[in-house]
Amino acid sequence: MPGPDPAVAAIRLAVRTALRDNGLRRVIVGCSGGADSTALAAAVAFEAPKLDAEALAMVVDHGLQDGSAQIAQDAAERVRRLGLSAQVVAVEVADSKDGPEAAARAARYAALREAAGRTEADAILLGHTQDDQAESVLLGLVRGSGLRSIAAMAPAGHGLVRPLLRISRQQTRQACAAEGLVFWDDPHNDDPRFSRVRVRRALAHLEGDLGPGLIKGLARTADLARQDADHLDAETAALQDRLGGAPWPVEELTGVPIAIRTRWWRGALAAQGAVIADLSSTHVASLETLLTGWRGQGPVDVPGRLRVRRGTGQIHVEPSGQVE
Repeated sequence: MPGPDPAVAAIRLAVRTALRDNGLRRVIVGCSGGADSTALAAAVAFEAPKLDAEALAMVVDHGLQDGSAQIAQDAAERVRRLGLSAQVVAVEVADSKDGPEAAARAARYAALREAAGRTEADAILLGHTQDDQAESVLLGLVRGSGLRSIAAMAPAGHGLVRPLLRISRQQTRQACAAEGLVFWDDPHNDDPRFSRVRVRRALAHLEGDLGPGLIKGLARTADLARQDADHLDAETAALQDRLGGAPWPVEELTGVPIAIRTRWWRGALAAQGAVIADLSSTHVASLETLLTGWRGQGPVDVPGRLRVRRGTGQIHVEPSGQVE
């Protein structure tokens, strides 16, 4: 008897490996009804019973387009036919300065985490593919957000597991076709108002010009960047533990590699009460001058109503209203 279609086999192997290697016995499967999450749900339905694992699919209705409630219900019913329990949860997407994509993602993740907590699930499985990973890397490069941004999405961490990061979007569609699975094509996936759509189109053009290895190469870049970022974060945490709270000795800080020190500023100031979300690269550059460009200049004000100054060979942190 012939085996499953190669795409089906690859996705099942990816899911089996993720469940086994992460020791997962109860999971939430995030399912939008698209090809990626449908292929994921089908593989989980096939593999989870073999590992004595329980799975519940969650379909999130963002309410962002006409008929979304019915679309979500239809997706849940298709998942049930695969053999998984499925629930639909409606969320309210709040306005966000980061745009509708970020707001929808935040609402979706909040709903999935609530479900995971309520059901005592070990993790949430998400259907992000290698193509999604490549898009994340390109977005990070365009934004100039640093190494952690280029590292994109981790295969596992913070209660999230992404089994399909080495699986292409084409493979998920091939798997659905091979198994006769109907899926929903979200019209938002072709709407150029969304940055992801524009990045997807740019990648398609680049791959046409540079060759078919581009997406794999970007995804591999994410893996390498994540290894480096994890190491730098660990070194930064060790430095923060060693130095503790302010004041901090200038001599010791100037001996720290800048790749670690610029990360350390953020963590150290967060512990002092700074608003890290508003601490920009410009703030960090100004803080650096207190160490490497010291000419007797005045203090640096940082978000959180804090003032950072140099004096007596140390870096001090004070309320910004304090008289020096």
